[in-house]
Amino acid sequence: MDSIYFLIIVALAILAVADLIVGVSNDAVNFLSSALGSKAISFKKIMIIASLGVFIGAVFSSGMMEVARKGIFMPSEFYFDEIMFIFMAVMIGDILLLDFFNTLGMPTSTTVSIVFNLLGAAVSMALIKIGLSDDQTIANLGQYINTEKAKTIITGILLSVIISFSVGMLVQWISRLVFTFKYEKKAERFGFIFAGICFTAIGYFIFYKGLKGTPFYGDIKEFIAANTGLLIIGMFLFFTLLSAFIDKVIKWNVLHVVIGVGTFGLALAFAGNDLVNFIGVPMAAYHSYEAWSVSGIAANEFSMNVLSEKVPTEPMLLIIAGGIMVLTLWFSKKARTVADTSINLSRQGDAEEKFKPNLLSKRVVKGSSNLASALGKILPEKFNNRIEKSFSNEEIKVSPEKSKELPAFDLIRASINLAVAGILISIATSMKLPLSTTYVTFMVAMGTSLADKAWGRESAVYRVAGVFKVIGGWFATALVAFTAAAVLTYLIYMGKGPAIAILLILAAVLVVRNYLNHKRRAKRKVNFRTLRKSASKTVQGMVDESAENISLSLSRTREIYSNVVMGIEDYDMQSLKKAKESVTKFEEEVEELRNHLFYFIKNLNETSVRGSNFYIMVLANLTDTSQSLEYIVRKSYKHVDNNHKHLSTGQLLDFREVQRSLDSLLNDAEVAFKSKNFVSLKKCLDKKDELLDLLSEKINKQISRTRQEEESPRNTTLYFNLLIETKNLVNDIVKLVKEYYYSASEHEE
Repeated sequence: MDSIYFLIIVALAILAVADLIVGVSNDAVNFLSSALGSKAISFKKIMIIASLGVFIGAVFSSGMMEVARKGIFMPSEFYFDEIMFIFMAVMIGDILLLDFFNTLGMPTSTTVSIVFNLLGAAVSMALIKIGLSDDQTIANLGQYINTEKAKTIITGILLSVIISFSVGMLVQWISRLVFTFKYEKKAERFGFIFAGICFTAIGYFIFYKGLKGTPFYGDIKEFIAANTGLLIIGMFLFFTLLSAFIDKVIKWNVLHVVIGVGTFGLALAFAGNDLVNFIGVPMAAYHSYEAWSVSGIAANEFSMNVLSEKVPTEPMLLIIAGGIMVLTLWFSKKARTVADTSINLSRQGDAEEKFKPNLLSKRVVKGSSNLASALGKILPEKFNNRIEKSFSNEEIKVSPEKSKELPAFDLIRASINLAVAGILISIATSMKLPLSTTYVTFMVAMGTSLADKAWGRESAVYRVAGVFKVIGGWFATALVAFTAAAVLTYLIYMGKGPAIAILLILAAVLVVRNYLNHKRRAKRKVNFRTLRKSASKTVQGMVDESAENISLSLSRTREIYSNVVMGIEDYDMQSLKKAKESVTKFEEEVEELRNHLFYFIKNLNETSVRGSNFYIMVLANLTDTSQSLEYIVRKSYKHVDNNHKHLSTGQLLDFREVQRSLDSLLNDAEVAFKSKNFVSLKKCLDKKDELLDLLSEKINKQISRTRQEEESPRNTTLYFNLLIETKNLVNDIVKLVKEYYYSASEHEE
């Protein structure tokens, strides 16, 4: 039985590596988003700077390891075997949870995940012990859990959301009021002072974090505490003079330097503050095993008082952990996916909105607009004019796709993001609170976005919905982590070795599956042919691009309709699900084309504006086509999903005949549009009458069948729906063909 604990240590070491990988993939957004969003520094330089910060922060992070050992529970109340089961449950739950969020591309908090995993596992084990005891009740739970410390940690994490957002918003608002969006001239005059303030904020916590892990920190700790104000003033004077030298003498853009140093500082803070989230539990387990293995006491009798002692420094383990984190930073594609979410939510101007508005976001946006209007009436007109002038920003109206090539926000906002996040994290770290760096950096970025009016009337409901969804995910992290760790602890306690083996295999399978799914989706995103948003400035270019879109739409229509027929014929839910996913994607792409209409018209040459009417008609017909398909798919899916009766043999044979005729028309049209041989579209128009006559014949035949032999009202309803909506679909496609045949041919002449 004793060998199981050695195997647990081995398993925890492997899980620690996996946790480092998924954790860095999630938390890279914390220190990359400002530099990536502002495009102040090349991607390669950003990665080098961040890598240095991560590695140095990891090496000097030993001070935070206390949290995993005694920050959440009372180690003296548990025996060695119980503590090992707790640690195993925590690591399995933590990896699965973080990997799930990474796969979705949603930033969550590794700190919240580990804290609530520890809390859930400890509570579960405590309840087991109470249940086995004759003289303890639920009231004794407090003696097992470090309730005061846990409350402090949880309160600190929750407060960080409000404080970070508020401070970020206020500082950015003041900065923008001073510099405006046309900040270049003011930056030339006194930008070095602004840079000095940013450097002081960033430099303070780099200096503090750097000293914190060094052996001689204890010798100067009291001096720093007694002279903090003097040190900050000295740093400000030094960094302001240094900024002036960089700006005036070397002629570098000092804000670029601020962003580079800030990225380094946040990367250092992330590693110093969050490394405990990834390896704190395995290290605590290793120290526990070391103490137990030389004690000669049975595992179920050895008290874990050892975890209450000072954490021994493990420099080699910290160096290895830092190396793994750096490698993950360079090679993890999920890290960039998570960073994109934060950047898009804080982007100045238009972007591809990933989130859909909800009732809460609509209410918040409406309430905020009303509040802003009310404040505007109260404030003096002169002050309102000053504010309006400072926040006036002539945005470059480009499409969301083109906007990706531009900076998401300017250097002022990027500098504020880094400086404010850095100082807040350093304050929390000085208080030994395992603050969520994700919460701080994300909410600071959202606060500065709001202050900068990045959430305009065109995008506010989408951005606010996205923020609420991310925050909702954070609360879900806490709930799921607590519950999952509690359940896993109970399963491990009951099943011992076999349960651990099964859970490890299950965790490995899920992580590998998520990795393959993410890789598959990324590959599909690269290879998947989507409807192109017109970027042409001429009528001829618009005609060619529209022809490609129509060709692809007809191909999609054939595939979706074929899956519907197959699904109804074989009662195959997989085919219908595939059709449902495809038609949803088709509708979304058509909607994106419609949303792009503004940029398309803006982009046209003056001589080509007349072609916009043609393009609008093409979009209208594509919309009708997608809606007809959606109706056919929805009705078919509902019928099969509700397990209603199969269509009769006669109905299926007739439906197949309709499908073959429709497929022939769609294929001819697709080939014509793909080859841009528009003369051959005449053949499609000739086939149209035959297909419509066939559909009318099948409808009449079903009327006779219903009066004479049909017994199922559900089948009759479905079949009529399919035939009638197919007729609508044919008319939609024919209108598309006619519009292109006549209009495009006219443009070609």
